[in-house]
Amino acid sequence: MSTDDKNRAIAAAILPLVGGAGNISSVAHCMTRLRLGLHDRSLVQDEALKALPSVMGVVEDDTYQIVLGPGTVARVTPEFEALVAEAPAAAHSAAELADRGAALKAARKAKNATPFKLFLRRIANIFVPLIPALIGCGIIAGLNGLLVNLGWLPGVTPALAAMASGFMALIAVFVGYNTAKEFGGTAILGGAVAAIIVFPGVAKIDAFGQTLSPGQGGVLGALGAAVLAVYVEKWCRRWVPESLDVLVTPTLTVLISGLVTIFGLMFVAGEISTAIGEFADWLLANAGAGAGFVLGGLFLPLVMLGLHQALIPIHTTLIEQQGYTVLLPILAMAGAGQVGAAMAVYLKLPRNGSIRRTIKSALPAGFLGVGEPLIYGVSLPLGRPFVTACVGGAFGGGFVGLFSMLGDSVGSTAIGPSGWALFPLLDGNKGLGETIAIYAGGLLVGYLAGFVATYFWGFSRELLEEFDVDTEPAAEVTTADGSPEPAPEPVKV
Repeated sequence: MSTDDKNRAIAAAILPLVGGAGNISSVAHCMTRLRLGLHDRSLVQDEALKALPSVMGVVEDDTYQIVLGPGTVARVTPEFEALVAEAPAAAHSAAELADRGAALKAARKAKNATPFKLFLRRIANIFVPLIPALIGCGIIAGLNGLLVNLGWLPGVTPALAAMASGFMALIAVFVGYNTAKEFGGTAILGGAVAAIIVFPGVAKIDAFGQTLSPGQGGVLGALGAAVLAVYVEKWCRRWVPESLDVLVTPTLTVLISGLVTIFGLMFVAGEISTAIGEFADWLLANAGAGAGFVLGGLFLPLVMLGLHQALIPIHTTLIEQQGYTVLLPILAMAGAGQVGAAMAVYLKLPRNGSIRRTIKSALPAGFLGVGEPLIYGVSLPLGRPFVTACVGGAFGGGFVGLFSMLGDSVGSTAIGPSGWALFPLLDGNKGLGETIAIYAGGLLVGYLAGFVATYFWGFSRELLEEFDVDTEPAAEVTTADGSPEPAPEPVKV
């Protein structure tokens, strides 16, 4: 079977299990998941979907998400879209399905959409689009630092420095633009107000008895300035006559928000940003091992609850202030614990071919920091291995945090990647070789701790009896005289 035929077969197997083409309202995908908008959630056959060899798990949020793994999902999604487009008209009334789906969706949102979670989702919508630029510029910054340290290509390194630093110098503008867009204002006005923060001319302004500095307040100031601009703009839309709106509304939006930003937000946000950086440094310098243990151990549950999104502005603030975030390498240890736990599960379930295939296909992505296939396809459904994976992350985080207490800070120049993919983005207060060695040591500790904890404490007797079974009947093996060969004795675990 060709690759195209295989991907189409996967799509064809999924479609009837999600209610058919008539039940699909939208199709999209991220790095690992096929994300479907559904008219009627009750038509989905969850257990049958999970039983498909290509499906590593399912997640329900605003959309119904089917975990297929990196690479696969990007190839299956177009085939799935084509099947939906080619399908005959649904037997059910589209209006009927839409009404039922809308009611179910509203019920789920009313249950899960707390104000705090909605706020965190908005924060993610503002900062996540910036991650590709942070990664690209971060890798260029790392390459530039390496060339400078080696004394190579002196004519090229200034150009690399400009490429790496240009985005960070103007990141407040992009944050302001995305913030206004997310909160329902005019995006370019949010960017215009946020641009005040990085404008060199603010150095001539005194506020609260201090001369302002370009960039003071950083991304937090840009966030606050853009939110204020949205509210000022909406107020203007209500009160300004329509004939004057095109002139008065943008002028008042920039003027009022700009004055409040210059004579208030920049100072307040600057103090908060400074406090965040100082607290992170103090915490790791004085309680690095304990803090790393707690952060590394709790990060997987935070991801499951969506609460990790609250850390995105903190990471960005630290990168803006110090050139790298010291928190990300510690949090990345959670993925190492997950990988170690998955390897232990592989050995503990020698007869479960389905789970072992999932682990083999998902481990490469896990080593590169993409943990969703292992989380949703292996550890979380099993229960206890998810907890022992967190134990592995805790020990890995404690290892990296310990070196912070000893004066060796390990940081990342961008957010997003973890696992082995984080190596090109590493930076710290010591040499690059020492920084890489500490991070690699943390990964090894996370792998080992996750493996040991899962192998010895990740399975109860009942769990082994339930899952360590042959999921595929073996072909009958005959002896030389044609009689069936006796079955091997069961493996004792």
